[in-house]
Amino acid sequence: MSTDKPFHSEHSEPATDVATDPATDVATDPAADLALALELARLSDTITTERFRARDLVVGSKPDLTLVTDADQAVERAIRERLAAERPGDAFFGEEFGITGKGPRRWVVDPIDGTSNFVRGVPVWATLIALLVDDQPVLGVVSAPALGHRWWAARGHGAFGQAAGGEPRALRVSQVDTLADASLSYASLNGWADRGRLDAFLQLTEQVWRTRGYGDFWSYMLVAEGAVDLAAEPELSLWDMAALEPIVTEAGGRFTGLNGVDGVQQGNAAVSNGVLHSALLAAIGD
Repeated sequence: MSTDKPFHSEHSEPATDVATDPATDVATDPAADLALALELARLSDTITTERFRARDLVVGSKPDLTLVTDADQAVERAIRERLAAERPGDAFFGEEFGITGKGPRRWVVDPIDGTSNFVRGVPVWATLIALLVDDQPVLGVVSAPALGHRWWAARGHGAFGQAAGGEPRALRVSQVDTLADASLSYASLNGWADRGRLDAFLQLTEQVWRTRGYGDFWSYMLVAEGAVDLAAEPELSLWDMAALEPIVTEAGGRFTGLNGVDGVQQGNAAVSNGVLHSALLAAIGD
């Protein structure tokens, strides 16, 4: 990603609508929150791009046996520090170091979504930054500097994407209305087997026009862009989903759990252009 022409949000920030949250005594301003989230993304990009493919990258494993790198930890520390200064009344929930603070406003961060790709030198990884109010995502930023792309949305103000060096563009999901014409993206098959739904998922792959394992955040951003029509994963954490949901839904899509309940609290995801959502749930839903 070029640093000569950084990403800007002036073309797409939501109109200022300031209100005071009595629980935190903090002025809530969607434009200011989004601008801050985009600054956090630029901060994280500086750290991750410097460490990507570094010969001295430190790689370890967490108790759940997932990978963690010094870059994951450095990004989360940097974002925590910045938010502590800029939004001291807000809570924070990160993948690497857990929860700090409490209250209705909570930032949720996955410092590197796709750490396995990051470790292997595959450029499909991103920093995910979300703000939740009363447990509902109100903004999301997904920054993938190795792909040269960033996506963002604020509730009620649309979703946007930007390639490095380019101008922001509004996102809109596809209008594909039959499974036979649909493109499906997924992460892996293991989780479906663990859930006892592998046969159902494989049947879905035979019904659609095209399948690709783009994986992780990218599947959902491609749905928001209208390049892919369906995406689903059987096991996810809040930090995997919180930033994705506003972008997909503001682009006109639908983001639910496999049980069909809207939102990011279900531990899994079924995502579509909206038109195909009932068919997706009928195929692999709970």
